Amino acid sequence: MDLTPKVALVTGASRGIGAAVALLLAEDGVDVVINYRSKGPRAEEVAAQVESLGQQALLAQADITNAEERDAMAQSVRSRFGHLNLLILNASGGMEKDKEAGYAMELNRDSQLATLDALLPLMLPGSRVVFVTSHWAHFYGTHPVATAYEAVAASKKAGEDALRARIPELEARGIRLTIVSGDGIEGTITVRLLERLHQSVLDTSRDLPTIAEFAAAIVTSATDDSLESGHIAFIGSIEP
Repeated sequence: MDLTPKVALVTGASRGIGAAVALLLAEDGVDVVINYRSKGPRAEEVAAQVESLGQQALLAQADITNAEERDAMAQSVRSRFGHLNLLILNASGGMEKDKEAGYAMELNRDSQLATLDALLPLMLPGSRVVFVTSHWAHFYGTHPVATAYEAVAASKKAGEDALRARIPELEARGIRLTIVSGDGIEGTITVRLLERLHQSVLDTSRDLPTIAEFAAAIVTSATDDSLESGHIAFIGSIEP
């Protein structure tokens, strides 16, 4: 029996979906690296909850678009745990008003790959990478997308495609990649912002997945050993 403790790193884990994923993993007996960009007090609260569940928590402040901060995060994981079993690529963005036009692609494609590269040397055979996306992004080009979200959708689609292109390399290391795509998630910043801008393309007559439901699907995709590399889990309606 392998008694090596399992360690997961969740990007964007200080709130919302990422925080919910971190806590579910802790409930499953996984130690959690809580990556966050700027919400330090919130990240500390998540860490305290992880520890209250009997698991170790490591706070890892890092803007994943910053190479030095990514490398420092990887080094902190190496120093504390020495290995990584699960990498949950949850952090995303691109609707911020104060960012340049190329920021969405930098964050949602380039930085996802760079984060994987920074942490890949720590990942053991049997590890899993999970990329979290939306139906608007996964089906970009075939489903309608709100104008305000289009740069995000295009860049997350590019990020998913770029990660899929790494599957042969990952499988050679004994690492699998799975994708989790969600309909608009009830209560998330993106949905609230699009509704505020009157740009939501959601069918409001249907029930949207909750943060808890989406987080549970992400954890299942991370921990179900029967899922093959490239598997995609769809949460919520996929109808345009």
